[in-house]
Amino acid sequence: MKTIKKQMKNGNFYLGIAFVVMVILFYSSSQTYEQQSQISLLEKVLKNQPFKEFFETISFVYAGDEVSVKARGYFKFVEFFVRKGAHFGTYFIMGGSLFLGLYPRLKVRWLPAVLAWLCATGYAGLDEFHQMLTGGRTPLFQDVALDSCGALTAVVLCVIIHTWRKKR
Repeated sequence: MKTIKKQMKNGNFYLGIAFVVMVILFYSSSQTYEQQSQISLLEKVLKNQPFKEFFETISFVYAGDEVSVKARGYFKFVEFFVRKGAHFGTYFIMGGSLFLGLYPRLKVRWLPAVLAWLCATGYAGLDEFHQMLTGGRTPLFQDVALDSCGALTAVVLCVIIHTWRKKR
């Protein structure tokens, strides 16, 4: 237990989390859409199509394509949000972990914040490039922006919490 606390205090634990997230993302980007598709699972779990009437009122354009139940069907519409939530969430974890891993080494709040955000955003760009090399995948600038927002949200929350703790 002492070792984990020490690793958390010096930031190595958090950098390890960021590295694990990067490995998972690299593996995920190596798969085709068909290999990653969650449609069959969603069809089993959401067989009664909950909130369908509400979802049918939602329509917007993402990366030049219409996102709606009418355009995609119920299950692909839901999967879109699952996928984009995964984008935001994984980069949220990466951005926060990078900040928490870099802060003990750099001690100046703004420097690890900027580096964590830039590293996560850079990795998002490289991840989309990797998707371009994978068959059946479409690299999107909009996904890089979404990933970057996830990382930035985590970094800002970490800075706010860290500042609040220091004042207490």
